[in-house]
Amino acid sequence: MKKIFFALALSIILENAFAQDPNFHIYLCIGQSNMEGAARIEEQDTINIDSRFKILEALDCPQLGRKMGQWYLAKPPLCRCNTRLSPADYFGRTLLQNMSPKQSLGLVHVAVAGSKIEIFDKIKYKTYLDSSAKEKPWMINMANSYGGNPYERLIEMAKIAQKSGVIKGILLHQGESNTGDKTWPAQVKKIYDDILADLGMAPNSIPLIAGELVSAEQGGKCASHNTIIATLPQAIPKAIVVSSNGLTAAKDGLHFDSAGVREFGKRYAEALIQYSKK
Repeated sequence: MKKIFFALALSIILENAFAQDPNFHIYLCIGQSNMEGAARIEEQDTINIDSRFKILEALDCPQLGRKMGQWYLAKPPLCRCNTRLSPADYFGRTLLQNMSPKQSLGLVHVAVAGSKIEIFDKIKYKTYLDSSAKEKPWMINMANSYGGNPYERLIEMAKIAQKSGVIKGILLHQGESNTGDKTWPAQVKKIYDDILADLGMAPNSIPLIAGELVSAEQGGKCASHNTIIATLPQAIPKAIVVSSNGLTAAKDGLHFDSAGVREFGKRYAEALIQYSKK
């Protein structure tokens, strides 16, 4: 009887030691190059970072002094070791300003430049990567940094994050490589549903915040896809679409510049705040 009591007491202690902190809000970040970070990191992006803002490193980055699966101050780059400025950065900074001082915010960030949404499909990803090997070997190398399966790495890191806090939403910026694909919203819904199921979360329980691509007025080469992104709330009840109107972009017509990324991140946060008030 004493042994049973001791084992029970020990299990309770261990459970409490790894209990979720309801005040630690976690957001998953997925997508392609704009989410990954294509804009230059400038000095203003590396200073005055709130100590409550954390990133869970998704791979080993010795040059940054980071190890996979551990929390660090969310100083850019937030995706892989050599990526640049992501909208997730100013999303976190802005959202924290509107949260209680007792609350903190963490990111789990997995993105691959140049990739179609299929790269995050737990079934289709292998066929997609195999078919892209000759055309985009650089993208394959990026996927390989996540063990060859970005979705699996996302779930692996998200499960680690769940030991520390509570997942509150998913940030998405993707679509350039799927421009004109009317099946895109349905594909995003499948990935959204798979993420929640694989993390033991209830269906449609958290918002998915998706940003538009570079707008036509800024010379966006894929701006036509914004009309498809606009239909996402029809597929996912808690989807939120963030406007890219007026956001400055690079000359390539695909990527936002640093100022555009900062403003975009703020818009992601403001859109979530307004949605939460409904």
